[in-house]
Amino acid sequence: MKESTERASILDLLRGARGEPSRLWLAAGALVMLVLATRSCATVDAGQAAVRINNVTGGIEVITQPGLIMRLPFGIHDVYLLDATPQTFHLRGQANKSPLEGRELDVRAADGSSFVFNDTTLLFRAIPHLADETLRDSGLGHAYYEWMLPYARAILRDEFGRESTISVSNPTSFAQAEDRAKKRLNKLLGEHGIEVTSIVTPRPRFSKEYEDLIESRNQTENQLAVIDSELSRAKTERDRKLAEVERDQNKIVQTKRAELENTLATAVTTQTQTHREVDTYKIEKVAAGQASRSGNKSKADELKGQLDALYASRRAEIDAFRNQPVERVMQRLGERLKGVTIEIQPFRNDGSPTRVQLENVGGVR
Repeated sequence: MKESTERASILDLLRGARGEPSRLWLAAGALVMLVLATRSCATVDAGQAAVRINNVTGGIEVITQPGLIMRLPFGIHDVYLLDATPQTFHLRGQANKSPLEGRELDVRAADGSSFVFNDTTLLFRAIPHLADETLRDSGLGHAYYEWMLPYARAILRDEFGRESTISVSNPTSFAQAEDRAKKRLNKLLGEHGIEVTSIVTPRPRFSKEYEDLIESRNQTENQLAVIDSELSRAKTERDRKLAEVERDQNKIVQTKRAELENTLATAVTTQTQTHREVDTYKIEKVAAGQASRSGNKSKADELKGQLDALYASRRAEIDAFRNQPVERVMQRLGERLKGVTIEIQPFRNDGSPTRVQLENVGGVR
């Protein structure tokens, strides 16, 4: 009887005063729902990637966006988080200390010499969208760190070993070796979902003798740079002086050219004036000559007329005289020769002339 009374009291407590469900049941249900909701969600922070595996279907989903993701309870979903923030890997010191710090990198160069990098730094990260590959190959957490030491040491020694001690000291060829090493590392580590973003190597350390030679070479290069600078300065000074000389000579040339052009202009003016005067003189002389020629021609024509008249008169006289007798002709000839003394000397080649006759003609003796 007592037990039934106690059981009824408990049922009344659970049901409440009005026969409705008790608040205790409601609180318990809410607590259970809260626990289920909490276990059904996972948080992906910035710099993380999540891999959600559906154990029922076998599907795998990679989530790279930060926020809450759904994870069904009772073993339906498994969610694994992967740190994808940039990590730093060092090769320094005399021994391997951790997955992110290994022994310093020593390299045997192509020419047989050796050099060491005191602190080689690699920046790497897990590739977010390949988080499933990273977890499958490496495991949970930061297990993917284990890939860095063997790959980094082997590939860096191989790529830097292709260089000689001279070329490795050249920043250009040194950067090319770093680029080759980075490409090879990303090709191999990328298959495991890891990416090397940067390789930082210090200046290589050689033996003391070689360091002294490098220092001597650097001093020589510095001297060469100073000589080049002096040559450049001398060239600049030479160009400046040449420019000054050219400027002065151009000034002289321009002055001489101006003087010659002025002289030429004066000569052209004088020539034009002379031509004008010559043309005027020519015109005047030609006009005077033509006038004189015209006057002389008229006079010549007049004289010709007079001569023709005189010739006609003389010819008439000759014709008239020709018809006269010889005595008249001799008379006229005596009139013409009046007052003229003619001495006649007998001449003959014969030394004994046979006859000499002297005649008096027209009163001339």
